[in-house]
Amino acid sequence: MARLLAKTCCSKVLSQAPRCPPGLVAARTWSHGPLTAYMPEAVAFPRPKDHQDLYRVSVEQSDTFWGALGRSRLTWITPFHSVQDCDFCQGRVSWFLGGQLNVTVNCLDRHVHVAPDKVALIWEKDEPGEEVRVTYRELLELTCRLGNTLKRQGVKQGDRVTIYMPPCPLAVASMLACARIGAVHAVVFAGFSAESLADRIRDAQSETVITVNQGLRGGKIIELKKTVDQAVKQCPRVKRVLVSMRTTNEVPMTALDVPLEEEMMKEDVCCEPAVMDSENMLFLLYTSGSTGKPKGLVHSQAGYLLFAALTHKYVFDYQDRDIFGCVADIGWITGHTYVVYGPLCNGGTTVLFESTPVYPNPGRYWETVERLRINQFYGAPTAIRLLLRYGDEWVKKYDRSSLKVLGSVGEPINKEAWEWYFRVVGETRCPVVDTWWQTETGGICISPRPSNPGAEILPGMAMRPFFGISPSLLDDKGNVLLENGVSGALCISQAWPGMARTIYNDHKRFLETYLTPYPGFFFTGDGVYRTSEGYYQITGRLDDIINISGHRLGTAEVEDVVNHHVAVAESAVIAYPHEIKGEGAYVFVVLKKDSGYTQESLAAELQELISKKIAKYAAPDYVQVTHRLPKTRSGKIMRRVLRKIVEDKASELGDLTTLDDHEVVQQIIEGHKHLVEQQKSH
Repeated sequence: MARLLAKTCCSKVLSQAPRCPPGLVAARTWSHGPLTAYMPEAVAFPRPKDHQDLYRVSVEQSDTFWGALGRSRLTWITPFHSVQDCDFCQGRVSWFLGGQLNVTVNCLDRHVHVAPDKVALIWEKDEPGEEVRVTYRELLELTCRLGNTLKRQGVKQGDRVTIYMPPCPLAVASMLACARIGAVHAVVFAGFSAESLADRIRDAQSETVITVNQGLRGGKIIELKKTVDQAVKQCPRVKRVLVSMRTTNEVPMTALDVPLEEEMMKEDVCCEPAVMDSENMLFLLYTSGSTGKPKGLVHSQAGYLLFAALTHKYVFDYQDRDIFGCVADIGWITGHTYVVYGPLCNGGTTVLFESTPVYPNPGRYWETVERLRINQFYGAPTAIRLLLRYGDEWVKKYDRSSLKVLGSVGEPINKEAWEWYFRVVGETRCPVVDTWWQTETGGICISPRPSNPGAEILPGMAMRPFFGISPSLLDDKGNVLLENGVSGALCISQAWPGMARTIYNDHKRFLETYLTPYPGFFFTGDGVYRTSEGYYQITGRLDDIINISGHRLGTAEVEDVVNHHVAVAESAVIAYPHEIKGEGAYVFVVLKKDSGYTQESLAAELQELISKKIAKYAAPDYVQVTHRLPKTRSGKIMRRVLRKIVEDKASELGDLTTLDDHEVVQQIIEGHKHLVEQQKSH
């Protein structure tokens, strides 16, 4: 990569780069000073006095609010003529109509024009202490070279490009290069198996894949190119695989392979930014559904970028010169929004974390915080729970005085982990923002901040809706619950710019999943409790989704793999509470007659099979063989019964009048107890 960064950026790009919009520069922390210093656009609003007033404007006068922010925070090639055209009943969501822009001009060129040598990325490599800093000028050059390489390889505007890479500067440049030339990137988490990768390449109809020869994670080499080779054998549409060299090790190359760095060196450091309509596709990102097939959620250009930048700025109180440390992988939406697009749109310095929380020891996060002087740290409850078990010493060994805000993402954080994070990691001086959002929402929707200065933060609670987000609780009959102190399905009653627009090539599924269950509302699939004070606490999924370490996984997807095993007659996969991962997968299996398998031998094979077909993190913790599954008289598996059993709440099974065989429940309870005791003894 050093050779690629050797030349300076061409003056043509610098001279064309528009100036940073005044709103971006002028925004300062709002403490007790004027509100317009906190949000300069507030001068256009009807005399807001505090955060509550600003929030009210954002939901009651959303055209005024988003119009002002869209004009001042983004740089447009052609200004928009209408702020929005949205109707949940008709499944229509469009923002900033008539507007044209290029995302990379907003994330790179305008900052190069103002501060070319400001650090954009700090790549925290797997090897501790070997970080690489990339300036805005250098990142623009990488992006332009890569954009020109893609064009020379035949990639056109609207083409989908699959990216299967670990967090590294060239992975970010690959995303931005697609945005530069108007191609659509589809990043696949580099822990997915060849089959899962192939499914996503085929669904996206990608002709181009970008990968690395090998990945490094936790001191281990991961054969990513080999996984891509296996995947593309099942993808006849793929015409080229661009291969970057993460390690110095040679790997077998095929006729499809193109050495990425070599080709980039031949290209110019100027690449004309494509003129994109605000509603053109920016990227696809796959997430598990309650059916077996992952959904390719579509995010568009302007609305997503604005929402990413705004949530990054206000939830984390991001200031110019701060070092923003989100340790999520770029393969997930958190990496897209809070490693790449939000920080770069704001002209920030963002950390790319390639390693694990415990390599080479459990002090890795905090040593990185000390060395890089990280100001905002954003990670997953799974990692916090894991590190809590190693004790306080690994944290206190390092200087964390640079930290100003701590964030939590991916799943609800339990109270014990929240309090340890606040008390030990943040020394009780850093607010903990427990953020709720999804791939579908594009950015943070509910979070303790922003708020009025000094407003309370309660442990383990997302609490307050972000600007423009209007949550509603609905009961199972579709009635809106207006009072406090109630639980219901979490829906959002009006559109916001960052939300997904559709499921790629399947708008019908998008409508059925999100907009049909509660007409006129966006259904999130999550349950929520609204406290007596009106705060929101997420209670978990309402559909058949397991949230393993913040990674969503459809139970149907796992069952589909389990049911392909030669010995399995039928199966049911359930989420169960896991003290580190949040949730784990628990598999119930009915064997075919005379299969010859024991519970132990089947468990080993299923764990290997699921690791191979989906990903290692999806491998079940428990596999329980049973003679029958609990079913209704009509033959439907009673999953709620299985859930109660694995949660050790067999005394709360509820109404079993529709159960066809009551003896099977007692057998499963006894089998579960035996399996848990057996696992403990090992």
